[in-house]
Amino acid sequence: MSNRNSKLGSFIRRTLPNPPGCGASHPYQNRTPPKKKKPRTSFTRLQICELEKRFHRQKYLASAERAALAKALKMTDAQVKTWFQNRRTKWRRQTAEEREAERQQANRILLQLQQEAFQKSLAQPLPADPLCVHNSSLFALQNLQPWSDDSTKITSVTSVASACE
Repeated sequence: MSNRNSKLGSFIRRTLPNPPGCGASHPYQNRTPPKKKKPRTSFTRLQICELEKRFHRQKYLASAERAALAKALKMTDAQVKTWFQNRRTKWRRQTAEEREAERQQANRILLQLQQEAFQKSLAQPLPADPLCVHNSSLFALQNLQPWSDDSTKITSVTSVASACE
């Protein structure tokens, strides 16, 4: 058992950090400092305008086209490439949002049309089924409208039955 305890103690010493003041350094202290982040590039209005015009005509550029555009706008090839990548991402997000808004509008119109059709169907009386007219139970089932608040729309079974006799 003592061999097992010594292995466990060795494992714990290897895996757990040393307590403060014990001389061992923290593992992150030996890392090289991170690189300074490059500041955000600001493009001129003219550059943005030209980039947007080109993007409107053409979503993807070949390397030769990208190099020529970068030279004309006094930008690097990497700047033009990154700008187009970011702009395509923005374009996809915008078109997805527009499609979703159109889908929601279409659903609202469809729901409105369904409600109007349902209201019209409630306003129109059901044609009397000859089988149901002579059978009061079937007639009552055919005219059962639990959603209807207007009791005048429901013809009484006795009035129809007496009319048939």
